[in-house]
Amino acid sequence: MISLHGVSKFYTPEAVVLKDINLTINAGEFVSVVGQSGAGKTTLVKLLIAEEKPTRGKIKLGDWDITNIRSSVVPFLRRQIGVIFQDFKLLPKKTVFENVSFALEVAGVSALRIRQVVPPVLNIVGLSDKAGRYPTELSGGEQQRVVIARSLVHRPKVIIADEPTGNLDSINTTDVIQILKKINEFGTTILLVTHNREVVNHLRRRVITLADGQIVSDEEAGKYVI
Repeated sequence: MISLHGVSKFYTPEAVVLKDINLTINAGEFVSVVGQSGAGKTTLVKLLIAEEKPTRGKIKLGDWDITNIRSSVVPFLRRQIGVIFQDFKLLPKKTVFENVSFALEVAGVSALRIRQVVPPVLNIVGLSDKAGRYPTELSGGEQQRVVIARSLVHRPKVIIADEPTGNLDSINTTDVIQILKKINEFGTTILLVTHNREVVNHLRRRVITLADGQIVSDEEAGKYVI
């Protein structure tokens, strides 16, 4: 599903961010990527969503070779990848339903199809009763659930969650992780990038640890040990 072969990223010979990364993530896995600040986690995410290109190596996501993907093709790639960030980036003047449907509208999806797709997605994240609310009327945990719903509307094969619980308390963190686990049970590959030691250790799933731009461990049912 996701493969990186000999991937390095540097901006100058001295500013090396990732060094010779070799990594395979199979379809349906739930993988945590951990490491201290500056380890290369954010750069890895940027490479996977084609926001950045590798200096060396090859990156494949499913049938897509995204190593040197053209910018005109990136929007089509992004429909195969659901991305969840720490910053909610919700549209304040749109309701929950409208925030989620907006991702479909910009892709040219019909109003009829939007009415078919959005309600089941809101149900998955437990927000069916909040469809008419605005972001300011929601808790932080509910706002993040809207972001998750938005990431699901194109039925992506992969979801990349970059610090999705960074702004949440422990209760809302648990809720978000449970939703990600539920989505994973549907067969969607989950790549969770996080600093949250408690979340990673509780999951007991595969853990990839980065340090100084390199993979220093890759363990099934691993723990966050750094």
